[in-house]
Amino acid sequence: MKYAIKPRIHTGIGTSDSHIQHKFKSTREKIIERGVAAVKYAKSFVEDVEFYAEDAGRTENAYLAQVCEAMIAAGATVLNIPDTTGYCLPDEYGAKIKYLKENVKGIHNVTLSCHCHNDLGLATANSIAGAINGARQIECTINGIGERAGNTSLEEVVMIMKQHPDLNLFTGIDTTLLYDTSKMVSESMGMMVQPNKAIVGSNAFAHSSGIHQDGVIKNRETYEIIDPAEVGVTESAIVLTARSGRAALAYRAKKVGYELTKLELDDVYKEFLNFADRKKEVVDEDIHEIMKVLA
Repeated sequence: MKYAIKPRIHTGIGTSDSHIQHKFKSTREKIIERGVAAVKYAKSFVEDVEFYAEDAGRTENAYLAQVCEAMIAAGATVLNIPDTTGYCLPDEYGAKIKYLKENVKGIHNVTLSCHCHNDLGLATANSIAGAINGARQIECTINGIGERAGNTSLEEVVMIMKQHPDLNLFTGIDTTLLYDTSKMVSESMGMMVQPNKAIVGSNAFAHSSGIHQDGVIKNRETYEIIDPAEVGVTESAIVLTARSGRAALAYRAKKVGYELTKLELDDVYKEFLNFADRKKEVVDEDIHEIMKVLA
């Protein structure tokens, strides 16, 4: 702690009735007392103290406001509002942050933080809703790793903010390092990233449907709202499968050295479909084999 450039102690306690009654077998009043004591103790070591109200997502807003006000008075500098069970809907979580901003004395002197879990697949949406309504810190992880179904995905919230400048939310993160960072974390932890994971999945910029491929080849923005280079991916991938059309075959053939006329493409495409019916994906080596039909 003494060597940290920006030392912070993070302490907290459960505030939902479920936690108070079943986990602590306590009362709302005693929970506030314990929270205040923890913040004051942490404050004796560092200036920057973060308090988390565990299960804030299922905590009644009026009581949560009392908790937050007490922690600010005790010296907390950051208030973490966790949706611990991933239960909240985005408008519900956003409204909770808004309620705290409008009803807690001293709230403008501290930082509100989102800490959302992904049990219902809403961690990113909830975090963005929280930021829109006044939170200025999002607790997130690379690849969305975390307890159970995971936490808010850093790469997702960063790119949402970048793609929607009208939100006036900025991170200063170098997005070109997102893909490499994702790979490093995945390899270090031995946790594969699902291929269809947003932003960093292997299929995030891969197109296998003929209609999509034709559109992307003509103009990338028809089916990609993010330039792959923005997140550190070299280029979009045109994946050849039985669903691919002539445009995709011609595009990939040109990549490996074949400039086809329309008539040649018609002949080659028939052979391509035979290959594609036998294989899940047609690769560059297969294209050379397919081109022998023109000999």
